[in-house]
Amino acid sequence: MTPLLVAVALGYLLGSIPFGVIVTYIGDGRDIRTIGSGNIGTTNVLRTGRKSLAALTLLGDMLKATVAVLIANHFWGPTAGLAAGAAAFIGHVFPVWLKFRGGKGVATYLGALIGVVWPAALVFAAAWILIAKTTRYSSLSALIASLAAPVAVAIFDAVNPTALVFAGLSALIWAFHRDNIARLLAGEEGRIGQRAAAAEEG
Repeated sequence: MTPLLVAVALGYLLGSIPFGVIVTYIGDGRDIRTIGSGNIGTTNVLRTGRKSLAALTLLGDMLKATVAVLIANHFWGPTAGLAAGAAAFIGHVFPVWLKFRGGKGVATYLGALIGVVWPAALVFAAAWILIAKTTRYSSLSALIASLAAPVAVAIFDAVNPTALVFAGLSALIWAFHRDNIARLLAGEEGRIGQRAAAAEEG
């Protein structure tokens, strides 16, 4: 197996770790997939009313991609690091342990950005926070941040195809949020802090 394939396998397996499921079960005794939207991501974990569990989920979903990038980059170089980060994102949204039904990849996307082009991660985070504070829509925040990120990547890392990879991941984020987009357009999307809302990030 080539180093690149090893990096992809590493990224996918780390990305597949369902922190939302694990953290919620240990800390709350419930399966997050039976709560709210059923998604395994941070926003749905927040609907348990346990902010600490949501914070742990966010941290875990981010760092699993960052760790994958850093390990692959250390042993096999930046191309392998980028591949591992992208694979971690895919692992999160299609985890083998959950019959390929995972989250929407927002936190894992950010974690990959941290490992590959950390200044672009700051842009992503700033865009998310700005939109979230203005609108209190988690989904809209993710959508806008995912548009800003590839542009930031192109600015900070213009030599290689990193921006194209993240643009592709951003396109997937938009595809996974198609139901959220429909609810946003209809004025029916749940806002951050509404436990019963159907909208979800992850």
